[in-house]
Amino acid sequence: MRLNHLNLSVTDVPACVAMFETYFGFSRSDMPVNEHMAFLHGEDGFLLSMFRAKDVDYPKSFHIGFMQDTPEQVHAMRERLLAGGYAVPEPQQNHGRLTFYFNAPGGFVVEVESFLG
Repeated sequence: MRLNHLNLSVTDVPACVAMFETYFGFSRSDMPVNEHMAFLHGEDGFLLSMFRAKDVDYPKSFHIGFMQDTPEQVHAMRERLLAGGYAVPEPQQNHGRLTFYFNAPGGFVVEVESFLG
């Protein structure tokens, strides 16, 4: 058994689509993509669906995590996101990982991390 899809309620579908395509390797599926909804495939075939919501209120600890192969890739991803206008803090070492969290444009949090050593 494998996880097939995740649905997110987001306040800005087009901005989320742009972020996932530009920085996280997602591509549009054959299903409609518009200001109300989007369906994206990850590099491994995972389906991410997003539907626009007026208000989004995820629990404080909710986030989506992306694992990088090396700490250098974490730093490189941070630099790309900064260049794209995202507010991204310095990565921190935490529980044997190098990680940072940032607020995505749709009202949720994204984590980028890598194991250390």
